[in-house]
Amino acid sequence: MRRVVVTGLGAVTPLGVGIRHTWSRLLDGHCGIVNVADRHPRFAEIPSQIAAVVPSGVRKDGGWKPSEWLSRDDERKMAKFTQFALAATQEALDDAGWRPLSHEQREATGVCLGSGIGNFEEIYDTVVAYEHNGYKKISPLFVPKLLINLGAGHISMKFGFTGPNHAATTACTTGAHSVGDAARFIAFGDADVMVAGGAESCIHPLALGGFARARSLSTGYNDNPTKSSRPFDADRQGFVVGEGAAVMILEELEHAKTRGARIYAEVKGYGTSGDAYHLTAPKENGEGALAAMRKALKNAKMPPSAVDYINAHATSTVVGDAAENAAIKTLLLGPEGKSDAGEINVSSTKGAIGHLLGGAGAIEAIFAVLAIHENIMPPTINLDNKAPEFNCNYAANAAQERNIAVALTNSFGFGGTNSTICFARYQ
Repeated sequence: MRRVVVTGLGAVTPLGVGIRHTWSRLLDGHCGIVNVADRHPRFAEIPSQIAAVVPSGVRKDGGWKPSEWLSRDDERKMAKFTQFALAATQEALDDAGWRPLSHEQREATGVCLGSGIGNFEEIYDTVVAYEHNGYKKISPLFVPKLLINLGAGHISMKFGFTGPNHAATTACTTGAHSVGDAARFIAFGDADVMVAGGAESCIHPLALGGFARARSLSTGYNDNPTKSSRPFDADRQGFVVGEGAAVMILEELEHAKTRGARIYAEVKGYGTSGDAYHLTAPKENGEGALAAMRKALKNAKMPPSAVDYINAHATSTVVGDAAENAAIKTLLLGPEGKSDAGEINVSSTKGAIGHLLGGAGAIEAIFAVLAIHENIMPPTINLDNKAPEFNCNYAANAAQERNIAVALTNSFGFGGTNSTICFARYQ
């Protein structure tokens, strides 16, 4: 197997546009969750009226302004999740210093980018228009803007990449599956460079209403949104829907070394599993999560004791956080791991950015990579009250300097789909 490294990072998140802006605000304990009741009158009837929204503004201030990234024609043709993905890709490619010019280079560069829900608002608006006014109100762009693989498609067309073109859509595991699958394309020789990540933008009353009816969302913090997402906290109620995109450039090691690329970290392992249990809830003992983590470490040829940090999926749901916490302790405690739960370093960044759904696994993979690159464990904000079983080190409300050579990042989704990626310091 060929070795795979990370050479570029890009992001559009509720903490701001640009990975440096996002990372610095994350470490400083900021939160991108706001009340969205004024965005649409139908939010008034939904018990959860909060979301993690990409801030508007100019790029230099970390804001989103489509005209700084897209032509007017491109903006018209692209769903918002695709617009975010294109911007994150441009930043990641610039960060990696990779702009292939020859036919061979373009053919060796591919894209693996997905979304969980995609262009939800377009579906809603088109259905309403069709119901009231018929066939002629359907836009010719309806289907092209609807298809989730058009995120990857637009990226490949924009930059001329003719290598593998792939789009995963596995609910909230999408971003992690995209990164893991892309790494394997390189490891197996199908590409030398891959654009990998996930994107989402579905902050709409019907989408939030659906999650609320499924009793998945935080509902008690409409007047105090920055406190609403509380991973591992005893007062957690549910997750907060977020939007954004995250992209990393993965590269075959010798290819990266030959061109003198900066290497952030190495992809060492990738594990996936299925719960085969329930539509939306994991098994209480975290069996599926544990299987994914064990497979990632087996693929990496590393013992549990090697793990210095875990970026948890932990969405702030009562059952989900407890199940993952149990799985992490089962994995890392014992003769081949840690002797005490307090030695386990785990944090969830969803208190700061909400749950980006199909983009979550990608941005959290980037956070795991930066934790290794800078030896900093990002904080779990809003963690004020821990139950006895939550006795690991969660970097509660403040980032921690740590020696982080190996990190895992977890992502789990509805339908019981699970994924873990293992990153390590390149040496």
